[in-house]
Amino acid sequence: MCSDYKDDGTNILLDANENAYGPSLSLKANAPVGQNRTNGTGSSTTPDMKLLLGLNRYPDPHQIELKQLLCSLRNTHTHTSKTLQPENLFVGVGSDEAIDAILRCFCVPGRDKILTCPPTYGMYAVSAQVNDLEVVKVPLNASKAFSLQPEAINEKLALDPHIKVVYLCSPGNPTANLISKLAIQKILEHPTWNGIVVVDEAYIDFASEGSSLANWVMEWPNLIVLQTLSKAFGLAGIRLGTAFTSPEIAALLNNLKAPYNISTITSALACQAMQPESLEVMRSNRSKIVKQRERMLAEMPKIPGIGRFLGGAESNFLLVEILDKPRNSGGQPNNEIALAVYEGLAENKGVVVRFRGKEPGCYGCLRITVGTDGEVDKFLEEMRTVLEEAYMGKLDMDNGIEDAKVANDIVA
Repeated sequence: MCSDYKDDGTNILLDANENAYGPSLSLKANAPVGQNRTNGTGSSTTPDMKLLLGLNRYPDPHQIELKQLLCSLRNTHTHTSKTLQPENLFVGVGSDEAIDAILRCFCVPGRDKILTCPPTYGMYAVSAQVNDLEVVKVPLNASKAFSLQPEAINEKLALDPHIKVVYLCSPGNPTANLISKLAIQKILEHPTWNGIVVVDEAYIDFASEGSSLANWVMEWPNLIVLQTLSKAFGLAGIRLGTAFTSPEIAALLNNLKAPYNISTITSALACQAMQPESLEVMRSNRSKIVKQRERMLAEMPKIPGIGRFLGGAESNFLLVEILDKPRNSGGQPNNEIALAVYEGLAENKGVVVRFRGKEPGCYGCLRITVGTDGEVDKFLEEMRTVLEEAYMGKLDMDNGIEDAKVANDIVA
């Protein structure tokens, strides 16, 4: 029976797109968290012990220091000459808080709708369901590397005034490809629709330099760009997400959040991650991940039963077809084999990946997070073994449609 396989301390977790190289923090024995942080003016903040002794007080509800550091990171001026300021930001408990807050801010339950482009991140639909909103879908074009279809989206928006928010994921999850800026601009330039366009950039730091559109919100008052410290920064455990947008939208989001949604410890760790030394750690770890990603792209096709890579490679994961027999024997993508391989890896080999075969355009696909050198060694070895076992009839193929749905519905 399929399940969301939990870690027992021995599993290799290549399922949730976490950073296997750890947190992007430069911590020295004589410089604990909080000691060497700056507030953007060059002055150092209080030492770690004073930070801990201050935990009897509620955290800063405004997080101006953290917001300034995040702005400094994203003020690349690649897409505008204007400069992000703290009033352009909302910070929340992961990107998921922002995803939900946007719906509560702009949509009326039971009446309004959102638009998504599957295959995509599952939390958009989950939050819509929680808020009693219908989801209108315009699938990505699977025949063209999962590209966005702005003309089809604009047609939907013109016909239905109850669609208030469009969620776009770039790089996509599970597709790992960037959405072109021009395609997004076509939606922003819609002649009659006046809703909100959300670009979720959770994986943007794995893409090429200058890809982030965070700074571009200065040019479009209805654009929101979401980011997180959970992926490239390796800080999934602190749950820190950001929304870059116009001051007017940021004010709305900040007014409806809980007063102290970001803890003192989360804020301190996030500020530490924005320091130059920690950014160097992030970039070093990112380089290691990219190196292993290139290795997987080169080595996986050598395994009999591995099909095409779909989408792109602008993230810390890959989407790949699993075939019903080796490619040189005419193998085709197959959900039954993919699901059996997913279960066989997790239950018998301690390697956990994601089954995505029920998503549009992803038939027979697994999504595999890029791990460390040693984890990739293990994955490649066990993938070869499990596929051999599948073709020899040694894996349980009696997993059924319901198991496939359960496995596919895991959100991460």
